[in-house]
Amino acid sequence: TERRAHRRRQAAPRGSQAPEQAHGRDAEAVREYEEAWTTLLMQQGLPKMMSRVLTCLYTTDAGSLTASELVQRLQVSPASISKSVTFLEGQGLIRRERDEGRRERYVVDNDVWYQGMIASARSTAQLAETARQGVGVLGPDTPAATRLENIARFIDFVAESMTRAAEQARDVLYAKPEATSGGPAEPGSDR
Repeated sequence: TERRAHRRRQAAPRGSQAPEQAHGRDAEAVREYEEAWTTLLMQQGLPKMMSRVLTCLYTTDAGSLTASELVQRLQVSPASISKSVTFLEGQGLIRRERDEGRRERYVVDNDVWYQGMIASARSTAQLAETARQGVGVLGPDTPAATRLENIARFIDFVAESMTRAAEQARDVLYAKPEATSGGPAEPGSDR
């Protein structure tokens, strides 16, 4: 018995089988879309594993998955999921919830985009504050201080604009898209 307990288990084969698709979706088209979305997130600076986890959460109809569901879908280790979830949660891109079974679910919803933009604006504003500290350290009449003050004013403007835009556009995240042949409605339009 002891020998059997220490024997290595046969791992489930890690084939490139696409998970069964709901709503009659083309599994190959979904896989290609997920790859494209992951690649875009990586081009925006998100590490590969974090991009894969975020894409998986975005493309699930429920908008949430448990760690074991993520492990199964992505065919990666639980440690990879844990590290990715910690990073994504720290960036404000996902949040944790407890389900009725007391398992943690990792959630992406419409408010995550809003919260992410607000967090980004705050982070950007911190750059301005640090640049202003440099003005005091380097002396207000020096070329370096002038450069830092200009950077701070620019960053202040961008951060304030980001916050204002996020506040104005927040309702777009909760609107149901209308089926139109002309593409998506523009924010603020009555279409």
